[in-house]
Amino acid sequence: MRVVLSIAICAVLFLSGCSSRSNDDIQRSELENLYELSQSYLQNGRFADAATLLSQINTRYPFGPYAQQVQLDLIYAQYKVGRQDQALTVIDRFLSLNPNHADNDYVRYMRGLVHLQAEGAFFQDVFGVDRSDRNPVYAERAFDDFAELVQRHPDSKYAADARQRMVWIQSRLASHELAAAEYYLRREAYMAAARRGVYIVENFPNVIEAKRALEIMVVSYEALDLTQEASDARQVLNTNF
Repeated sequence: MRVVLSIAICAVLFLSGCSSRSNDDIQRSELENLYELSQSYLQNGRFADAATLLSQINTRYPFGPYAQQVQLDLIYAQYKVGRQDQALTVIDRFLSLNPNHADNDYVRYMRGLVHLQAEGAFFQDVFGVDRSDRNPVYAERAFDDFAELVQRHPDSKYAADARQRMVWIQSRLASHELAAAEYYLRREAYMAAARRGVYIVENFPNVIEAKRALEIMVVSYEALDLTQEASDARQVLNTNF
């Protein structure tokens, strides 16, 4: 009887093990099918569908074999559909959980792009909407993101593009300060206008907005009878522009 009972127990354990492996295989097959479908969505430009499916995969299989790649794809899909908050959440979590991942240069690059997207640069560039007076908080964050990328990953394939974007962002930040300087100049608040001009020249000397900043400084100092300051600003203006 004991022998029969032992055989029965072994049989149950064996079948249980087979059932467990079968379930694992089924789950893995389901995961592979879902991931392949998400890739099809991405390749065909169905980014909203891809983002929805990748989010489901990320929630259902947070530690699956595709977990990190799913998150990387999800960042891109969320960016493509303009869901900045969701993209930033995935980005920050990924960097926190994977501080030494080989693709962290890409993740930091995407964070800069997401912040630029939040800044709304697309509408300004394409439709010519003047938004220089808007608070450039997202542009500042994007600049920090790209600067961190260049510092941490100087040899990254994204570094060159990041540097170019940093130049554009400096122009954007200078434009914001210049809008304020122009406002003060129109109100004849000459000292405030001059200070804004000085800030631009000191912090963004290599952007075209520095030329107008120097012109505002000259006009403002002359209006304030600050002859030496006006002369110095005019000299810098003539030398550089």
